[in-house]
Amino acid sequence: MAIECTAYRDDKGGLHSTPEKATLADLATVLGRVGEEGGMTAGVAKLLLDKREEIERVFAEHDKMVAAAEAAPESGDVVPIKDAR
Repeated sequence: MAIECTAYRDDKGGLHSTPEKATLADLATVLGRVGEEGGMTAGVAKLLLDKREEIERVFAEHDKMVAAAEAAPESGDVVPIKDAR
């Protein structure tokens, strides 16, 4: 008898039992080979997922700095930096 099951597909079409496993597979694909034999890729992908909130905060801060630098006057004027903390 056929039964229904839930699976999660990664970008390459692989099926996984949990969303986390599918996301980890996608992250590993994005990272490519890390280390001589590529054995570190899965660990780095897991670390990225585990530290997602902190990583997103760092990228958000980076984007703000880049936007501020692009908006700064080009005349060489000093622009005061506000401490976000």
